[in-house]
Amino acid sequence: MKAAVVMQAGQMPVYSDVDEPAPADGHAIIDVEASALSHITRGRASGTHYSSSARLPFVAGIDGVGRRREDGKRVYFFAPKEPSGGLAERTVVAQSQCIEIPETLDPVIAAAMAIPGMSSWAALTERAHFARGETVLINGATGASGRLAVQIAKHLGAAKVIATGRHPRTLSTLASVGADYVLSLDQEESALQRALEPHFHEGVDVVLDYLWGASALTLLTGAARSLPGGYPMRFVQIGSVGGATISLPGAALRASAIMLMGSGIGSIPLERLFNATREVLHAAIPSRFEIATQAVPLAELATHWNESGSRLRTVFTMQG
Repeated sequence: MKAAVVMQAGQMPVYSDVDEPAPADGHAIIDVEASALSHITRGRASGTHYSSSARLPFVAGIDGVGRRREDGKRVYFFAPKEPSGGLAERTVVAQSQCIEIPETLDPVIAAAMAIPGMSSWAALTERAHFARGETVLINGATGASGRLAVQIAKHLGAAKVIATGRHPRTLSTLASVGADYVLSLDQEESALQRALEPHFHEGVDVVLDYLWGASALTLLTGAARSLPGGYPMRFVQIGSVGGATISLPGAALRASAIMLMGSGIGSIPLERLFNATREVLHAAIPSRFEIATQAVPLAELATHWNESGSRLRTVFTMQG
């Protein structure tokens, strides 16, 4: 069968033939339909993600959507049994890590939505312990994950959603998916601070940060100055495309009730991350969640693996 195979650390996978996955007790063989190209998939393949395995060779892809051989049911699957992966015509996955999904949910959309949706659902429910009626600020809402986070925050009952980002065209669409206020990060820091100040004065309960870097520093220092005294804002760090580190003055934490935390593999038990994914996929149709995708055949792996800057989430398709 064909698969995206990581042969050497630090090199992109190659489209190659591999052996069929071997059956295992408590596991299902999945005929894969679609698997998304996520930051985690890229990072694990390159060995740079904190959850990477040192075992080589292996098939890339941490998740996907396909049909379970034993009963033909369409499922979302997560964490195939190594060295299998999601970017293959077939894979083997623990039964406990397969979620049956509605037949009416397009497999490409499901594959595209699963990890981005889980990132905000889990951050809100597991880490921030979000309550209906609270105010949520999404830092980096013009990426696929951030735009979906706006929709999920509203679905879970946010009274107000504030969205930040740099991409003008995507910013202009955020109101249509639930953002109450949209702020461009493409402005001077002082102007951004002034734009944020009235929101912090009113109270921001949860920040979902997909960027880190300079914008996160601006948010944290601005919140420390402008939040009401003792206001317990929960700042949840999810992604770091804006920079790996910041230099945060200790006074920003001493002078406020800001709570800093991260959300991802390792900070939340895997079974609870998996449950968050289940909730997202079963809410997708009734809540009309949107995510922009491009579906491409796995055979075009070399063309699309290193794509960057696109607002579309790349999903590799295996069948046909």
